[in-house]
Amino acid sequence: MNAFMMIVLVFLVVCAVATSLSKNLLVSVVIFMAYSVLMSIVWMMLESPDLAITEAAVGAGVTSILFFITLKKIHAIRGDEEEDRHDKEE
Repeated sequence: MNAFMMIVLVFLVVCAVATSLSKNLLVSVVIFMAYSVLMSIVWMMLESPDLAITEAAVGAGVTSILFFITLKKIHAIRGDEEEDRHDKEE
């Protein structure tokens, strides 16, 4: 195994642990996106471009968008208008 592969694997483990330990849901989704991108790099290094494209599209793309929509629906992410109203109330 070359050094680049080892670095990517270490970052994969770091992303997995950071996602589970993060208290902020938005940060967890962003770290999950980074994990998916790193996983697609691993698939490319393993000479499996079809899995790499699928991982990048589904893991980092579609799944993350669904997570963002869910966070918005449960009000874990506030919009600009909501932040302005919240600041005026205080």
